Amino acid sequence: MHESKDFVSLYHDRYCQKHNLRFFILGRGSNCLFDDRGFDGCIILNQIDFVEKIFPATYRVGSGYAFNQLGLQCSKDGLTGLEFGTGIPGTVGGAVYMNAGAGGQETADVLKSVEIIMVDGRRKTFRRSELIFSYRKSPFQHMQNFVAIVSATFELASLSSSRERQKLYLESRRNKTQPIGERSAGCVFRNPTTTSLSAGAVIEQAGLKGVMVGGAKVSEMHANFFINVGNSTSADMCSLINIVKEQVRQKLGVDLQEEILYVPYN
Repeated sequence: MHESKDFVSLYHDRYCQKHNLRFFILGRGSNCLFDDRGFDGCIILNQIDFVEKIFPATYRVGSGYAFNQLGLQCSKDGLTGLEFGTGIPGTVGGAVYMNAGAGGQETADVLKSVEIIMVDGRRKTFRRSELIFSYRKSPFQHMQNFVAIVSATFELASLSSSRERQKLYLESRRNKTQPIGERSAGCVFRNPTTTSLSAGAVIEQAGLKGVMVGGAKVSEMHANFFINVGNSTSADMCSLINIVKEQVRQKLGVDLQEEILYVPYN
């Protein structure tokens, strides 16, 4: 089944290239902010959602598979390395692309290899040793002729307490500290490298919790989440992002960089 879905995605990519159509590959939409006018092109929904258990602690997973489900499954299997994934609502492909992480864990830490599609339709597989990752960055973000991640293979380690760690992480870090019941696109900014404070702490220190533009608001619970409190537009969110960046720069001398991905109309 996963091969047929893989083929469909590959066909759509090549069709768009052949007909000079602008396209955007979407997983579950977390961390994406689309223009109010929509997208002038083709949206390809990633449904490559298979899981293969190659060895007891090694999984090959489709890029469209839910990352939180993978984190939960690995924890239930007594494996450690992806416990943090249960609190991230994106896909495996998005997690690899952004090197998602939390609680001292990162996607790249347990990555064994990645299979991708290039512009000309060729598939390439990279071993982890061939790839350079850093905080919320992967080589795919700037790779020439890169189109999409097809699958990722993870190599984990056995840990009898992994399920308990996963539950504790989800309860203490996500459910109690983040506005998961609100409408948001996840964390807006990457944690700055020029200070030991997180992006949320910096924004809070600048006195910006609760600041609003139209229907967009800096969350009172976690300042690095901007929530839609009532018919917020994309323009509202963009204005709020710019205001927060400028205020933090002026008050604290810290330059914030977006983690959220803005998708323009054309």
